[in-house]
Amino acid sequence: MALFAIGDPHLALSVKNKSMDIFGGWENYIELLEKNWKNLIAPDDTVVLAGDISWAMKLDEAFEDFAWIESLPGKKIILKGNHDYWWTSKTKMENTFSKWGFETLNILHNNCYTYENYAVCGTRGWVNMPGEPADAKVLAREAGRLTASLEEAVKQKLQPMVFMHYPPVYGNNCNYDILDVLYKYNVKQCFYGHLHGPSIKYAINGERDNINYRLISGDYLQFMPLKIL
Repeated sequence: MALFAIGDPHLALSVKNKSMDIFGGWENYIELLEKNWKNLIAPDDTVVLAGDISWAMKLDEAFEDFAWIESLPGKKIILKGNHDYWWTSKTKMENTFSKWGFETLNILHNNCYTYENYAVCGTRGWVNMPGEPADAKVLAREAGRLTASLEEAVKQKLQPMVFMHYPPVYGNNCNYDILDVLYKYNVKQCFYGHLHGPSIKYAINGERDNINYRLISGDYLQFMPLKIL
Protein backbone atom coordinates (compact mmCIF):
# COMPACT_ATOMS: atom_id res chain seq x y z
CA MET A 1 0.00 0.00 0.00
CA ALA A 2 1.35 3.43 -0.95
CA LEU A 3 0.27 6.98 -0.15
CA PHE A 4 0.05 9.59 -2.93
CA ALA A 5 -1.15 13.19 -3.14
CA ILE A 6 -2.07 15.75 -5.76
CA GLY A 7 -4.02 18.99 -5.60
CA ASP A 8 -6.10 21.12 -7.90
CA PRO A 9 -7.47 18.70 -10.49
CA HIS A 10 -10.06 21.37 -11.40
CA LEU A 11 -12.29 18.80 -13.06
CA ALA A 12 -14.77 20.14 -15.58
CA LEU A 13 -16.62 17.03 -16.75
CA SER A 14 -19.76 18.33 -15.06
CA VAL A 15 -19.33 21.97 -16.11
CA LYS A 16 -18.37 21.92 -19.76
CA ASN A 17 -17.34 25.57 -20.12
CA LYS A 18 -14.75 25.60 -17.31
CA SER A 19 -12.00 23.38 -18.71
CA MET A 20 -8.49 24.48 -17.77
CA ASP A 21 -7.22 23.48 -21.24
CA ILE A 22 -7.13 27.17 -22.22
CA PHE A 23 -4.19 27.77 -19.85
CA GLY A 24 -0.59 26.92 -20.64
CA GLY A 25 0.52 23.65 -19.11
CA TRP A 26 -3.05 22.34 -18.81
CA GLU A 27 -3.51 20.84 -22.27
CA ASN A 28 -5.43 17.52 -22.07
CA TYR A 29 -4.88 17.57 -18.31
CA ILE A 30 -7.75 15.25 -17.42
CA GLU A 31 -6.57 12.59 -19.84
CA LEU A 32 -2.98 13.01 -18.63
CA LEU A 33 -3.97 12.74 -14.97
CA GLU A 34 -6.03 9.62 -15.67
CA LYS A 35 -3.14 7.98 -17.55
CA ASN A 36 -0.58 8.79 -14.86
CA TRP A 37 -2.95 7.77 -12.05
CA LYS A 38 -3.66 4.36 -13.57
CA ASN A 39 0.04 3.76 -14.23
CA LEU A 40 1.04 4.60 -10.66
CA ILE A 41 -1.78 3.73 -8.29
CA ALA A 42 -3.06 0.31 -7.27
CA PRO A 43 -6.47 -0.48 -5.72
CA ASP A 44 -5.02 -0.72 -2.20
CA ASP A 45 -3.20 2.65 -2.42
CA THR A 46 -4.46 5.94 -0.95
CA VAL A 47 -4.54 9.31 -2.74
CA VAL A 48 -5.07 12.67 -1.01
CA LEU A 49 -6.76 15.26 -3.26
CA ALA A 50 -5.84 18.65 -1.82
CA GLY A 51 -8.73 20.84 -2.91
CA ASP A 52 -10.14 22.51 -6.01
CA ILE A 53 -11.64 19.21 -7.07
CA SER A 54 -14.55 20.28 -9.30
CA TRP A 55 -15.79 23.46 -10.93
CA ALA A 56 -19.40 22.48 -10.17
CA MET A 57 -21.35 25.00 -8.09
CA LYS A 58 -23.60 22.43 -6.35
CA LEU A 59 -22.92 18.91 -5.13
CA ASP A 60 -25.47 17.28 -7.42
CA GLU A 61 -23.90 19.08 -10.38
CA ALA A 62 -20.53 17.48 -9.56
CA PHE A 63 -21.71 13.92 -10.18
CA GLU A 64 -19.69 13.35 -13.36
CA ASP A 65 -16.50 14.63 -11.77
CA PHE A 66 -16.86 12.41 -8.72
CA ALA A 67 -17.88 9.44 -10.87
CA TRP A 68 -14.60 9.91 -12.74
CA ILE A 69 -12.63 10.00 -9.48
CA GLU A 70 -14.54 6.96 -8.19
CA SER A 71 -13.60 5.03 -11.34
CA LEU A 72 -9.88 5.44 -10.63
CA PRO A 73 -8.02 2.92 -8.46
CA GLY A 74 -7.33 3.54 -4.80
CA LYS A 75 -8.93 5.10 -1.75
CA LYS A 76 -9.35 8.88 -2.07
CA ILE A 77 -9.22 11.44 0.73
CA ILE A 78 -10.69 14.79 -0.30
CA LEU A 79 -10.27 18.21 1.29
CA LYS A 80 -11.76 21.55 0.34
CA GLY A 81 -10.23 24.17 -1.96
CA ASN A 82 -11.22 27.79 -2.55
CA HIS A 83 -13.08 26.89 -5.79
CA ASP A 84 -15.04 23.97 -4.34
CA TYR A 85 -18.36 25.79 -4.19
CA TRP A 86 -20.19 22.44 -4.22
CA TRP A 87 -18.80 21.67 -0.74
CA THR A 88 -21.44 21.22 1.95
CA SER A 89 -21.60 19.41 5.30
CA LYS A 90 -19.53 16.26 5.73
CA THR A 91 -22.69 14.27 6.47
CA LYS A 92 -24.46 15.46 3.32
CA MET A 93 -21.44 14.73 1.15
CA GLU A 94 -21.03 11.25 2.60
CA ASN A 95 -24.75 10.52 2.21
CA THR A 96 -24.66 11.75 -1.38
CA PHE A 97 -21.64 9.61 -2.24
CA SER A 98 -23.42 6.63 -0.68
CA LYS A 99 -26.56 7.37 -2.69
CA TRP A 100 -24.48 7.44 -5.84
CA GLY A 101 -22.93 4.09 -4.93
CA PHE A 102 -19.43 5.50 -4.48
CA GLU A 103 -17.24 3.58 -2.04
CA THR A 104 -13.73 5.07 -2.39
CA LEU A 105 -14.36 8.76 -1.54
CA ASN A 106 -13.59 10.06 1.96
CA ILE A 107 -13.96 13.62 3.30
CA LEU A 108 -11.19 15.21 5.40
CA HIS A 109 -12.98 17.76 7.60
CA ASN A 110 -12.34 18.09 11.36
CA ASN A 111 -11.02 14.53 11.38
CA CYS A 112 -8.06 12.43 10.27
CA TYR A 113 -7.47 9.15 8.46
CA THR A 114 -5.03 6.43 9.43
CA TYR A 115 -2.27 5.36 7.09
CA GLU A 116 0.02 2.80 8.75
CA ASN A 117 1.57 4.71 11.71
CA TYR A 118 0.62 8.09 10.30
CA ALA A 119 -2.44 10.29 10.49
CA VAL A 120 -3.55 12.10 7.34
CA CYS A 121 -4.66 15.47 8.75
CA GLY A 122 -5.60 18.79 7.21
CA THR A 123 -7.98 21.54 6.24
CA ARG A 124 -8.39 24.10 3.47
CA GLY A 125 -6.51 26.95 5.16
CA TRP A 126 -7.03 30.51 3.99
CA VAL A 127 -5.26 33.30 2.19
CA ASN A 128 -2.69 35.42 3.98
CA MET A 129 -0.38 36.62 1.23
CA PRO A 130 0.99 40.03 0.24
CA GLY A 131 -1.62 42.27 -1.37
CA GLU A 132 -4.54 40.03 -0.40
CA PRO A 133 -6.41 40.96 2.79
CA ALA A 134 -6.71 38.15 5.32
CA ASP A 135 -10.04 37.41 6.97
CA ALA A 136 -9.33 36.93 10.69
CA LYS A 137 -12.56 35.00 11.35
CA VAL A 138 -11.96 32.56 8.50
CA LEU A 139 -8.33 32.09 9.49
CA ALA A 140 -9.33 31.37 13.10
CA ARG A 141 -11.93 28.86 11.93
CA GLU A 142 -9.44 27.08 9.67
CA ALA A 143 -6.86 26.97 12.47
CA GLY A 144 -9.56 25.41 14.65
CA ARG A 145 -10.35 22.79 12.02
CA LEU A 146 -6.68 21.93 11.66
CA THR A 147 -6.41 21.65 15.45
CA ALA A 148 -9.40 19.29 15.55
CA SER A 149 -7.82 17.13 12.85
CA LEU A 150 -4.48 16.98 14.68
CA GLU A 151 -6.18 16.25 18.00
CA GLU A 152 -7.63 13.13 16.41
CA ALA A 153 -4.09 12.08 15.50
CA VAL A 154 -2.97 12.64 19.09
CA LYS A 155 -5.84 10.50 20.43
CA GLN A 156 -4.83 7.67 18.12
CA LYS A 157 -1.11 8.12 18.94
CA LEU A 158 -0.25 8.55 15.27
CA GLN A 159 2.42 10.70 13.64
CA PRO A 160 0.62 13.51 11.78
CA MET A 161 1.23 14.71 8.26
CA VAL A 162 -0.76 17.73 7.10
CA PHE A 163 -2.43 18.40 3.76
CA MET A 164 -3.84 21.82 2.94
CA HIS A 165 -5.09 23.72 -0.06
CA TYR A 166 -3.58 27.12 0.75
CA PRO A 167 0.15 27.35 1.51
CA PRO A 168 0.98 28.17 5.16
CA VAL A 169 4.14 29.90 3.90
CA TYR A 170 4.54 31.70 0.57
CA GLY A 171 7.80 33.40 -0.29
CA ASN A 172 8.68 35.40 2.82
CA ASN A 173 5.06 35.61 3.98
CA CYS A 174 3.94 33.43 6.89
CA ASN A 175 0.41 32.55 7.94
CA TYR A 176 0.97 32.31 11.68
CA ASP A 177 -2.63 31.33 12.45
CA ILE A 178 -1.88 28.04 10.71
CA LEU A 179 1.84 27.83 11.46
CA ASP A 180 1.29 28.10 15.21
CA VAL A 181 -0.88 24.97 15.01
CA LEU A 182 1.75 23.11 12.98
CA TYR A 183 4.44 24.05 15.51
CA LYS A 184 2.27 23.12 18.50
CA TYR A 185 1.65 19.61 17.20
CA ASN A 186 5.22 19.12 15.99
CA VAL A 187 4.16 18.53 12.38
CA LYS A 188 7.12 17.57 10.21
CA GLN A 189 5.48 17.31 6.76
CA CYS A 190 3.04 19.70 5.10
CA PHE A 191 1.71 19.36 1.56
CA TYR A 192 -0.28 22.11 -0.17
CA GLY A 193 -1.70 23.18 -3.54
CA HIS A 194 -3.40 26.33 -4.86
CA LEU A 195 -0.37 27.84 -6.61
CA HIS A 196 -0.27 27.89 -10.41
CA GLY A 197 1.66 29.55 -13.20
CA PRO A 198 3.91 32.46 -12.19
CA SER A 199 3.02 32.11 -8.49
CA ILE A 200 4.83 28.76 -8.35
CA LYS A 201 8.21 30.51 -8.30
CA TYR A 202 7.47 31.75 -4.75
CA ALA A 203 6.41 28.31 -3.48
CA ILE A 204 8.31 26.78 -0.57
CA ASN A 205 9.63 23.33 -1.37
CA GLY A 206 11.89 22.05 1.35
CA GLU A 207 12.51 22.48 5.05
CA ARG A 208 11.71 25.64 6.98
CA ASP A 209 11.54 25.76 10.79
CA ASN A 210 11.76 21.95 10.97
CA ILE A 211 8.78 21.42 8.65
CA ASN A 212 9.24 19.95 5.17
CA TYR A 213 6.90 21.66 2.70
CA ARG A 214 5.89 20.33 -0.71
CA LEU A 215 3.78 21.96 -3.39
CA ILE A 216 1.43 19.40 -4.96
CA SER A 217 -0.79 21.44 -7.31
CA GLY A 218 -1.65 19.44 -10.41
CA ASP A 219 0.12 21.54 -13.00
CA TYR A 220 3.25 21.81 -10.85
CA LEU A 221 3.40 17.99 -10.65
CA GLN A 222 2.57 17.81 -14.38
CA PHE A 223 -0.49 15.79 -13.28
CA MET A 224 1.66 13.01 -11.85
CA PRO A 225 0.46 12.13 -8.31
CA LEU A 226 3.32 12.46 -5.83
CA LYS A 227 4.28 9.29 -3.96
CA ILE A 228 4.77 10.19 -0.29
CA LEU A 229 5.11 6.80 1.41
